Amino acid sequence: MPPASPSACTLELLSSHDVEPALRYDVWRERAHRWVDLDPPPPDAPLDAELLTLRDHGCTFGTMSSSAYATRANPWRRTGSADMVVVSLIQAGQVRIRARTGESWCISEGSLGLYDLARPARYEWSASSREAFLVLPRADALVAYGAAPNGLAVVLENCPLAPALASQLTLLSSQAQTLDEPARAGLLAGARVLALLALHQAGHPGQADAIAADTLAAGRRTAALRFMESHAHRVDLDLNLIALGIGCSRTRLCAAFTDEGDTVMGALREVRLQRARERIERDPNAHLGALSWACGFATQANFNRLFKTRFGLAPNEWGRHAATAALTSGHQR
Repeated sequence: MPPASPSACTLELLSSHDVEPALRYDVWRERAHRWVDLDPPPPDAPLDAELLTLRDHGCTFGTMSSSAYATRANPWRRTGSADMVVVSLIQAGQVRIRARTGESWCISEGSLGLYDLARPARYEWSASSREAFLVLPRADALVAYGAAPNGLAVVLENCPLAPALASQLTLLSSQAQTLDEPARAGLLAGARVLALLALHQAGHPGQADAIAADTLAAGRRTAALRFMESHAHRVDLDLNLIALGIGCSRTRLCAAFTDEGDTVMGALREVRLQRARERIERDPNAHLGALSWACGFATQANFNRLFKTRFGLAPNEWGRHAATAALTSGHQR
C-alpha cells in the first residue's frame, strides 16, 4: 500500500489525572485553556477534567467533561482570545454565565450558541458537565454572520441547521479517537462549514427557510470533497466510507452532489485524475503503475482509460508532452 498522505489535523487528549494534585490547577490552566482564564477550584473540590482537542489550520474542536469549575474570558490577559469565538454545545450539566455588564443567565443541556471571547464574562460550570465546542477565527464568524454580534452570545439552536451542526459535534466527540487522521480531518472540516452556515442563517433570519436545504447540501459537499482529497489514495474508498467520514447518510451525500449535476464517485474520480496529472507533470518519467495505485486506481489499465477519456492523451503521452514543454521552457529562458 502507498503511504498515507499527511494529515493537517492533530489530536490531543488531556486528563487532570495525569498531573499530581498539587500541580493540577497550574498545568490545566496553561495546557487546556488557551483563550480563557481558569479560576482556582475550591480547596475541597479538586479539579477533575478530561479534554480532547482536534486542530487544523482553520479551527479547533474540543470536547471537555469536568467537575464544577469556572473560567473567565479576559481578552486583555489572553493573547489572541479577542480574535476568536466559540460555538458551544452543552451535552450535559449546565453553565451559569455572568457578563461584565451585570447580566446573568443559565444555559443547560442541548443549548447551542456562539460566544464572543472579546467580551469579558465568567462561565461557571456545574459538576459532571460536558461540552463540545468549536473555536473559530472571529473574522470568519463575522463574515458568516454579517455583522458583529449584538451582545455576548448568539443563539444557534433555533437555526434550521442546528440539528445537523449538533449531530456533527456529537459525532466528533464520540468518534474522534477511533477514526484515522484523514477521517477526523474530514469531520472537522464539515463541522466548521456547518457552523459558519448556521451563523449565516442566524444573521439572516429572513433567508433561513429558503436557504436551509441548499446550505446544508453545500456543507455536505464541501466536507465530502475535503474528505476525498485526504483519502484519494485509498483504493477501497467508496460511497459508504465517504458518508461515514462526514457523518451523514448515503442518500443525503448523493443528493448534495446530484443537486450540482455531479455524482459522488464522479467527483472522487476527478480528484484522483487531477492529482495523477499533477504528478505526471512534476515527474514525466514516473512509473505509471505505482503512480496510478498511489492516486487510488485499482489497476493501471483502468487508470489509462479514464485518464485518456478525461484529458485526451494517455498518461505516457501526457508525460512526454510535459517533458517536451519543460525542455522548451528551459531553452527559452
